[in-house]
Amino acid sequence: MKKITRCLLTLSISVLLSGCASFGKGITEAILEKQDNEDTRLCEVTGDNFSGIKPQLEAPGRKMKILMVHGVGNHLAGYSTEFLEKLAHELDLPVTVKAYKNISLLDPKDPTKNLGNLRINRYLNQEQTQELLFYELTWSEISHKDKEILSYDNSGEHSFRRAEVNDLLKKFSNDTGPDPIIYLGEKREDILTAFRQSFCWMVSGDWSSLPDDVHQACSSKNITPFYNDSYAFVSHSLGSRITIDGLQSLASLYSDGESATYYTAISNVLKNKEIPIYMMSNQLPMLQLGRTMPNVANQAAAYCQANGPKYAERMVSKTSIIAFNDPNDLLSYNLQHDFVSKYLDSRLCIDVTNININVAKIYDAFGLGKLANPMDAHIGYDTDDRVVALIAKGIANEKTAQIVKDRCRWIKAID
Repeated sequence: MKKITRCLLTLSISVLLSGCASFGKGITEAILEKQDNEDTRLCEVTGDNFSGIKPQLEAPGRKMKILMVHGVGNHLAGYSTEFLEKLAHELDLPVTVKAYKNISLLDPKDPTKNLGNLRINRYLNQEQTQELLFYELTWSEISHKDKEILSYDNSGEHSFRRAEVNDLLKKFSNDTGPDPIIYLGEKREDILTAFRQSFCWMVSGDWSSLPDDVHQACSSKNITPFYNDSYAFVSHSLGSRITIDGLQSLASLYSDGESATYYTAISNVLKNKEIPIYMMSNQLPMLQLGRTMPNVANQAAAYCQANGPKYAERMVSKTSIIAFNDPNDLLSYNLQHDFVSKYLDSRLCIDVTNININVAKIYDAFGLGKLANPMDAHIGYDTDDRVVALIAKGIANEKTAQIVKDRCRWIKAID
């Protein structure tokens, strides 16, 4: 009997402990579910209000053209598909073409170099009176071969020795960490050439004039579309540095007088263009480390004010940088006024709006503090509905999306 009692007691304790575990799990799931349902994530916009893409898209007789530049890590053509589809939906563009176009980019000075891929998508409104041409630059082919040096570390020979989560983190590090280092080396010019070639294809024609499935350098001298159309850039992480450097390199090419007539005409158009850059996970401050200062800095008043002595030498009428930063993204930074003045080319006439936004969910770790997945915080921008809505329709204007009105706060910055 004593033996039976002991067995029953043991069984009862086991059931009780199992029940406690299930009960604890139930509480945990309930708390996490509640935190998921109660989305109180930060969305704070500091700077001038902005209109987003929508007003430019609606301007009669204009096409809206966007160039997207990815950041660190290996990317395949089509990486922006989810973002593009969300953006098209937010802009009410339900019509698209049956097939996108692909251009394999070449260096005009060295046709043996492959500079990645440019994929072009086309979206229109129901009446086909509004048109969005979306250019997706995939440049990671340029750095891929260099990163093969680390490929052995991802093999089974080494990965099985790591804990599973650490192995995933190490592979992520091996894929993304080398790109900024490679960009500082000899491949930098190849990546910037890929940017300039993409820019050339973007400004030189319409959908019907773009080739498809070709391995070709852009040699167009047609700038008529550049006069009429509207332009914007979307970048992620290292792509923010590439975009700024690319625009600065264009300014240098113009001043060097290559193909003088064409570049002079392009330069004159740019001087009267306002071009927004929507930067996700902006890394400009970190990527400035160890770099030389730009040739033209701390001279915004001279170049960007109509009464400034160098106003005629500006590159762009205004470059509006909309910098998205998740505070829990370990690789993203706000853009401070002093940094812009000191380290970015004054001829770009840059104006910054900082957006602090939690794209990763934040959880209460049961009294140990709050927690957000830093990887989600780094890669989650382009699928966040608030980010897409801000890019599409801005903030503090008559077209602002309801989700932004409900979930984002605008703080106006004044001089």
